Amino acid sequence: MRRILVVGAGQSGLQLAIGLLAEDYDVTLVDPRGPEEIETGRVMSTQCLFGPALRRERRHGLSFWDDRAPAITGVGVRVARPDGDPEPEVDWVGRLEEPAQSVDQRLKLAAWLRVFVQGGGRFLRHRVSVEDLATVGWDYELVVVAAGRGELARIFPRDERRSPFRAPQRSLSLAYVTGAEAHPVGGVLSRTAVPGAGEVFSLPTLSLVGPCQAVMVEAVPGGPLDRIPGAGASGEEILAGILDVLRHHAPWEYERFAEARPADSGATLSGGYAPTVREPVAHLRGGNVVLGMADSVVANDPITAQGANMASLCAEVYRRAIVDHGRRPFDETFMRSAFAAYWHHARQVTAWSRVMLSGPPHVWELYRLAERHRPTADRFADSFSDPGGLIDWFLHPERAMEYVDSVRCATGSSHLPIS
Repeated sequence: MRRILVVGAGQSGLQLAIGLLAEDYDVTLVDPRGPEEIETGRVMSTQCLFGPALRRERRHGLSFWDDRAPAITGVGVRVARPDGDPEPEVDWVGRLEEPAQSVDQRLKLAAWLRVFVQGGGRFLRHRVSVEDLATVGWDYELVVVAAGRGELARIFPRDERRSPFRAPQRSLSLAYVTGAEAHPVGGVLSRTAVPGAGEVFSLPTLSLVGPCQAVMVEAVPGGPLDRIPGAGASGEEILAGILDVLRHHAPWEYERFAEARPADSGATLSGGYAPTVREPVAHLRGGNVVLGMADSVVANDPITAQGANMASLCAEVYRRAIVDHGRRPFDETFMRSAFAAYWHHARQVTAWSRVMLSGPPHVWELYRLAERHRPTADRFADSFSDPGGLIDWFLHPERAMEYVDSVRCATGSSHLPIS
């Protein structure tokens, strides 16, 4: 039985560990927090899983919340007017072919960790250092680091060609709340773009207290949305800052969240990080090599709501690569090959994130088109399930404008009713 060590009990690490356990590998999982600490800690993100990721969880018997988590059936886009007008310039909702779902990762990861242990996995509650990796790595045939964007991620060399950002592109503040109203259309992942200043996101989610709403502000550092208290602020202070931003820049969202209150004592979070792509292999003292996965090596801004989805995909790609490798050694060639299979998909999300962070003119043109043309709105919504097709019509200015022109030509009018 081949021995594998997975460092980090997040979406990717746990999904990989449980998947390998089912394939009869001897799997050890290491994380500084056990299920109880995860459940009583702070929220980690406003994750939303779309069709393909949800299907993976169901296949592996890891979807425990289908009967409780609110169904997300569409992606809404609003664009604020530059003069602070109380009505948005653009307002539409695209339909999803498959419903999406958001489950508080405190619920999910705690449950999955218990499943891993009950299934015979070995769990060590320990904060792993670089020195630990160099020492214990020799006891395993493969070491996979799924520890997110923290200290351990920095053992993987930065890929300068694929990492144009040196600083966070957004200041992030989020809250899970009760007392908020649902989106007028129902289960919608709502996005409000404030040109040049940032974005506001909201969505229905399942948290510790049951179904509720989550709201997040992505503020351009130093801009008008960047006014929310950060480190050291209480949950009430962070939520008050979020509501202040909504009141001034997204009043349609403020109407929904005006009576909101934190869902629990750990229901808020603030921070920021620089989107970075890293080399997938780290060489440690003594010659040991380890493989990085998901956010540890490809960390995108959450502006495209793809973080948990890409973590899920990375776990699936790596699981298949490990199983298909048979009895051969897990050397650097194997590691780079496994990452290349993941990067084939992840590069599309990285490109999409860069486009959304910069907000080039063609994006606003596509948003305006989608308000008048239902197929465009639906196509954008379903890109969250499969970003691979965005390269054909969304990512490049020339292709985007060719698409806009083709739609107008096909309909014979520049004024397209949405139907």
